Amino acid sequence: MTSATPVTVLRSHRSRRLAVVLGSLAVLVVVLATLGLTLGAASLPPGRAVLALFGIGDDGDLFVVQRLRLPRIATALLAGAAFGLAGALFQSTLRNPLASPDILGIASGASVGAVTVILGLGLSGWAVSVGAFVGAATIAVLIWFFAWRQGLHSIRFVLVGVGFAYLAASFLAWMLASADQRDAATALVWTVGSVADVRGLELAVLAVGLAVLAVVVAAVARWQGPLALGDDHARGLGVATDAARVTTLLVAVALVALATATVGPLAFVALVAPAIARRLIDDGGPALPVSVATGATLVLAADIVAQHGLLGVAAPTGIVTGLVGAPYLLWLLATHEKRTRA
Repeated sequence: MTSATPVTVLRSHRSRRLAVVLGSLAVLVVVLATLGLTLGAASLPPGRAVLALFGIGDDGDLFVVQRLRLPRIATALLAGAAFGLAGALFQSTLRNPLASPDILGIASGASVGAVTVILGLGLSGWAVSVGAFVGAATIAVLIWFFAWRQGLHSIRFVLVGVGFAYLAASFLAWMLASADQRDAATALVWTVGSVADVRGLELAVLAVGLAVLAVVVAAVARWQGPLALGDDHARGLGVATDAARVTTLLVAVALVALATATVGPLAFVALVAPAIARRLIDDGGPALPVSVATGATLVLAADIVAQHGLLGVAAPTGIVTGLVGAPYLLWLLATHEKRTRA
């Protein structure tokens, strides 16, 4: 009987660790979802909430659980998964922990598109989502145009993206400052990000869109390992680096645009979720499945805190994700140079 090789042992260890991490996150999601179903003005015992989830109980319980709380929980999980997966794709493809839609201006572009529809055209509903999608896609195209120089290089892409982020933020501030106070208040709530009012067709589009893009990600995920080794090594392994990088980033932009068009720009989820995921599995890879689970868990937890735990005042979900993400960004900026030298 032959003994296992070191490579086999390492792969087995990584598989077990991945299974443990994903299982733990799944349990945490179940606990958080149960809290989300039970807490609120019309509080329900966990037993009644779970029964109502399966259509058992009086009409009041069914209405509260299935019409009010369940769509909010589902939206938080789906949007968090989309942001987490997009952030992991950005960071692994560009080989930069600062590469996220928040930093690169893509989320800001979505905000500009949505606010333009609200304030400039006076529209609401689906038009706002379409405007957000167009805004995110427009910023992404502009970043590509200005960053492309005989290929797409990560440092140039990030720097150009930061410039467009500031430009979009300035334009957004100007639109809010020059608008009518009541209209500006409506638009301002959207720019923070919230999962409160997504239901029906919007929720279905988010779910179907995420499922379709997840299939595409599964097809391009094989490039992430070689790209992480650098362009020369990736080419040696038969990967067309420019085509692989552009295709992967297009999918990541689509994920960001889809999620932001539905819930608004939930700050820092795409930045923080992949970083937490990589630390949980501790193998230096892109950690795509764990990033999905981590993003979903973060947004669901942030929404519960936003509803019930933020100084006793209900707040948009994006405020809590910003409060969590901003200190992490400061720590990342303070330690990034030290890690690069090491």
